[in-house]
Amino acid sequence: MTKPIHSPLPTTAEDPFLWLEDRTSKPALDWVHGQNARTKERLQGDASYQPRYETALELMTAEDNIAVGYELRGHVYNFWQDKVNTLGLWRRTTVASYKTDKPEWQTIIDFDALSAKEGVRWVFSGARRLYPAFNRCLLNLSPDGGDASEMREFDIETGTFVDGGFQAPVSKSSFSWLDIDTVIVAAAFEAEERTQSGYPRVVKLWKRGTSLAEAVPIFEGEVEDLAVGGALEFDGDTQYLLLTRSIDFYSGHHFVRLASGENRRLPLPDDVCEIALLKGQIVFSVRSPWSAPGGATCLPDGLYAFDFKRWLEMGDIGAIETVLPPAERVSIAHVANTRDRLFISLMDNVRGRVVYAERSGHGWSLTPVSLPENGNVGISHINQFGSSVSFSFTDFLTPSSIIWSDDDGETLATVKAQPARFDASDLVSEQFEARSKDGTLIPYFVVRRRDQKEPVPALLYGYGGFEVPLLPAYAGLRGKLWLEKGYAYVQANIRGGGEFGPRWHQAALRDKRQNAFDDFAAVAQDLVRRGISTPSMLGIQGGSNGGLLTGVSLVQRPELFGAVLIEVPLLDMLRYTELPPGASWMAEYGDPTKPEEAAWLATYSPYQHVADDADYPPVLLTTSTADDRVHPGHARKMAARLQAAGHANALFFEETEGGHGGRGDRRIQAAQTAMKYVFLEQALKGATK
Repeated sequence: MTKPIHSPLPTTAEDPFLWLEDRTSKPALDWVHGQNARTKERLQGDASYQPRYETALELMTAEDNIAVGYELRGHVYNFWQDKVNTLGLWRRTTVASYKTDKPEWQTIIDFDALSAKEGVRWVFSGARRLYPAFNRCLLNLSPDGGDASEMREFDIETGTFVDGGFQAPVSKSSFSWLDIDTVIVAAAFEAEERTQSGYPRVVKLWKRGTSLAEAVPIFEGEVEDLAVGGALEFDGDTQYLLLTRSIDFYSGHHFVRLASGENRRLPLPDDVCEIALLKGQIVFSVRSPWSAPGGATCLPDGLYAFDFKRWLEMGDIGAIETVLPPAERVSIAHVANTRDRLFISLMDNVRGRVVYAERSGHGWSLTPVSLPENGNVGISHINQFGSSVSFSFTDFLTPSSIIWSDDDGETLATVKAQPARFDASDLVSEQFEARSKDGTLIPYFVVRRRDQKEPVPALLYGYGGFEVPLLPAYAGLRGKLWLEKGYAYVQANIRGGGEFGPRWHQAALRDKRQNAFDDFAAVAQDLVRRGISTPSMLGIQGGSNGGLLTGVSLVQRPELFGAVLIEVPLLDMLRYTELPPGASWMAEYGDPTKPEEAAWLATYSPYQHVADDADYPPVLLTTSTADDRVHPGHARKMAARLQAAGHANALFFEETEGGHGGRGDRRIQAAQTAMKYVFLEQALKGATK
């Protein structure tokens, strides 16, 4: 094993590229434009770029893509983008029409037309509808695709913004309805209203006809917290105003606001996960074992309940009931309820299944939903005010479909199915395991030609953080631009993710982060051992926390890879908390202002480990100027440092809009996708000769 490469660790004062952290300064943007021109010349100048771009755009905007929708009061709502509607349409149709091959859609908002009228490229960022008619909404509009958005009140029936209605400027605040004349505001407008992470610290009630400045505070968190929030939660027609103080990503306090004005804390542990209300019961799960009042023990990956109404009236929770007992290699992906049933989406050895839970006088019972097996099954939409629920099904080789029920999962019908986007007849999906450095077995999937005899170029994808699982999913672009060429795709289920519940995540948390990197390297080595690929033919890809993963892989184990894609990444782990909203992730990584935590961050922080004499494979780093979740300074500084160290094969590209998730114009997304596949083939194709 090649030992990790280390170079002197610069202090902030010694950092020659600190100026690139200034998101919109002229020197920084001049550097970005120069880098973009160089990268475009290299990648868009390739003869294969244009056909790849056209294929990507065609698939992203195809008329026969599935219109994924959710139902409220007999209408199915959907956000849609195609070649004509580049910024998209928010639209709706009846349930009956949605189930047909050609639904008759009613446009609610045309964002291209709105943007042309107002001179701002508005990106739809969601809407909160008003119970019970759902004909008014608080609409969120992002001016650049970032997380910060403007809010306006909109009347769905008339298709117009409400004259003199609720409206708030661009911020990371959130809004929801209390009633027709009152909005719940989690405020992050002024400095004193924000946490150190830049998220809301104060919840207020804002009355119609008053200014935002007159909104009345009802709940506050600490500056050091992650955020606070507030929203109505429903149990049938009964409404509760629940308030949340998120201390960090994995702990918080939950409160219910009583009629007296008291905010009473729910009797739940700090690390509670899922919470749902159903027929007077509150259902929850935990991240670590919890000894509940009365002596019951609640375990991770299980689901539990107590009598919520009893607690409100009497102040004690009574007996804790088990809704779902924990099981080996089974974890909870999602919990949601219709009016009468609780649906639980499960991951069973990285494959999906769904059950529903009901409570009677004998306790809770579980019933499997009759969905396809051995794939990624999940809840697509659920109507908590009715009985409609839909499920998604897919795997690496099966196009996505939507399976709909109007009667709480009793009767199921496939109402939407995406056409095949690539020829999968000669492909196979397999699951293997690699043994990590500490002996832990790490599962991973390989999609490749069934008759593969020799090593081929392969793309290894990973994430490994924030309890996020990577599950099998159909990707037409990957199939068309990669698999159809005879190449392989690999998806690694490394620790830090959520594939096997909280313990799988906690095994790579904070000072244990190296486990995730070792897991990824172990999968790469196992691919070579099995003859699926070779180091020079193996590319790796990851975004956000996955960008940190591929960045670390680059500097720690460059000999294992032939190409490295680092997308919207964290890379300077000694300064990440200085780049908003980096402080929000300290529960995941640690606090670099504390010497003992800075020490473990310093052992792997990619930016500080770039070496002049290392033999790095080709690298492409991508980011967005409008990314207000992971600061573009990470990718900028890493590219500059690699190039300054003499690594001319380090490319950089920064889009000016789209935010962290690349939302907005599909043409921009198609261009980036095409460039990435050109980069991979340029870097790896020589290894096949």
